[in-house]
Order: sequence, then C-alpha cells, then structure tokens
Amino acid sequence: MTLADPAFPSSGTFDLISAALSNPSARASAIKAANGVFVFTLKNSSGATASWNIDLKESGAVAQGVPEKSDVTMSMADEDFQKLVDGKVQAQRMFMTGKLKVKGDVMKATKAEVVLKSARKPAAKL
Repeated sequence: MTLADPAFPSSGTFDLISAALSNPSARASAIKAANGVFVFTLKNSSGATASWNIDLKESGAVAQGVPEKSDVTMSMADEDFQKLVDGKVQAQRMFMTGKLKVKGDVMKATKAEVVLKSARKPAAKL
C-alpha cells in the first residue's frame, strides 16, 4: 500500500522513507538516533492539508494520519517539504522565516533530518 497522495506531490517521499526503514539495521539506527514520533502536516497548492507520521520511538513505521501521541508536529507547504527532503533548504531557515511551524519538542524536530536524508536522491556523480 502506498502512502503517496496524488494531491500532495511530495508525499511519495513517505514511501521512500518507509522503504529505507524496512531494513532492520537502518530502522534500529534511525530509532536510536531520533527516538521520537514525528508528524508532518503538509498543505498543498489548493489549500488542503494532510498528515503523515513516522514512529522512530518503537516500530519504525510510517503511516498516514496523526497518531494518538507524538513528540513533534511539523507543518509546512507541500513544495517546501520536497525542498527540505532534497536538501535544497535548511529546516532552521524555514523555521526562522515562518515556512515551517513546529508544535511540541522543537529539539526533537532537529532529529527528523536523520530519516529525511534516507529519502534523498543520490547526488549525481561526474
């Protein structure tokens, strides 16, 4: 089952993250590094919102929706999320300019980058 939603072009990223976390050693490493439940709420160009969560506290699972308990919720535009995943923009800069809203443990939010990097396309080699 795919986590991608056609109304949110960047949501395919969650399938990539889920695939990366299917490797037991990668999952254990991400859980050890992040130790939290992260919710990403994205807003698309038509103004609709949707949420996905990544459990890096216990299961290492990625799912659509908001879980009962989470450590941090990060809200941003769909296109900004894609830029963040691609490494084209820094989360700190997005936060400081108001493009990224964080609810919950702000310090825990910095740990989300560990898993977002797993969805980046490899850099082209010359």
